[in-house]
Amino acid sequence: LRMLISLSVLVLVQSLPRIVGQGLQNVMDMAQDSFDDQYQGCRTEMEEKLKTVNRTEFQNKNYADTWRRAAEYWQNQWGNSNNPQVLQQEQAVAVLAYTDREYLYSQFNTLVREGGRSHEHYLESFHFKTLHFLLTEAVHTLQKTQNTECYNVYRGIEDIRFTAQLQQTVRFGQFTSTSRQKKVAEYFGQDTFFIVYTCYGVSIKSFSFYPREDEVLIPPYEVFEVTNFTRDRDGNFIHLRSHGVRSNYNCALLKGKGAAVLPALLQPWLQRNGGPMPPAL
Repeated sequence: LRMLISLSVLVLVQSLPRIVGQGLQNVMDMAQDSFDDQYQGCRTEMEEKLKTVNRTEFQNKNYADTWRRAAEYWQNQWGNSNNPQVLQQEQAVAVLAYTDREYLYSQFNTLVREGGRSHEHYLESFHFKTLHFLLTEAVHTLQKTQNTECYNVYRGIEDIRFTAQLQQTVRFGQFTSTSRQKKVAEYFGQDTFFIVYTCYGVSIKSFSFYPREDEVLIPPYEVFEVTNFTRDRDGNFIHLRSHGVRSNYNCALLKGKGAAVLPALLQPWLQRNGGPMPPAL
């Protein structure tokens, strides 16, 4: 019995993230549990399907309040403009709501990282279906309108030290906020500091509550190659280079319970606009 208890404790300890100093250490990988739908070929059907889902999701008071603040901000900024808008109103409000850090950002990204563990889990337990769809559509729209093909960006994290293996392919597995300004990223933390060359991230500076942060939003489905990894007493430094996109889901909401959801390799390992691989950082 004592041996069984010891073995159980050992297995439990090995399954937990390692504690390093005052923070945690996590290994970057392909984030296979992420809900990474790109909604290729089903935009109209998704918009119709989400009309009923949206009413249910807004029963979450914090979500509804955040959305209301974002909608009011959009109305004040662009509501009376006669000029054509880059994003549809719903897409712009979704991006604004995402940048409101009072509530939505953290919970939403936690659920995105876990939402793809199974099709049933997404259907029954992922309660940000509308926000995920609108953010994804906003990213697609901004990719088409922004002239910059790729961005050099930075991301700083506090209390978590990520590790990565050289030349491995990884994903963030969530909508990831980065900045074009190194000092802005350093302000958010330096326990792990990412230096990223993204070709699918988009600038959302014009649709943010914090435009001075010069934010670039990376979608959960972008794949990166680890080009360098170093560490010292102050923190870990991870260099990533865009390596295409990969999604395990496509139009998942339109597939009923029990349906087989096969990995959707959408533009696998290709660069945006068919461009060459960017140089190593």
